[in-house]
Amino acid sequence: MRVRALLLIGAFALATAAKAPPAPTPAREPATVRVRLVTGAGPIVIALDARHAPATVANFLAYVDDGRFEGTSFYRATRRKTAPKTGFVQGGIGTDAHRMLGLVPLEPTSQTGIKHLDGVLSMARYDRTDSATGNFSIMVGPNPSLDARPGFVGYAAFGRVIAGMDVVKRMLAEPTSPGGEGAFKGQLMVKPIPILRAERLDGVAKPTGAPKVWQMLKGVKR
Repeated sequence: MRVRALLLIGAFALATAAKAPPAPTPAREPATVRVRLVTGAGPIVIALDARHAPATVANFLAYVDDGRFEGTSFYRATRRKTAPKTGFVQGGIGTDAHRMLGLVPLEPTSQTGIKHLDGVLSMARYDRTDSATGNFSIMVGPNPSLDARPGFVGYAAFGRVIAGMDVVKRMLAEPTSPGGEGAFKGQLMVKPIPILRAERLDGVAKPTGAPKVWQMLKGVKR
């Protein structure tokens, strides 16, 4: 059921995007903005490239400043069959539409110049090009197949890990379920790694002011 929900949430996200708070417009930020992710496996410090990927960074920071990542998790470990110590881990809001902001226009690697190299962050998206929300991946080793190329728009890379790659590598080694469908087959962690807190280390927090529906629903029977 968890895999099916992850696959179906793409269509749901696109259908409900008009009702979600709009994606933030890029604000004036330092060229590099550091963020600390405090996870159940240890801390990770990332440096976001606001100079080259301003829209993608503005979106990510909105989730940070609103506390939308707190209580979410890293849930996917994608390992190469030929080199299982490389691949990527994916985390964020998962299927929780209550945490979702609007869809983000794609800033491809051909525009930003940020390639999917070791330690680079990239926005997850659905089949539609401009469909990123609050899920992201961290590369372990280079993943050039995610870069833009003729006939393929690729994914939006927007920062890199500057401390805590040992934590990311431990996540990649987490046991995964053998089941699943489509791109998620065999890649969902048996025990997702919680994201306890995400906090800015640079600049000034700019909360969106959008309703925090997931907090309002705490304790509500559904």
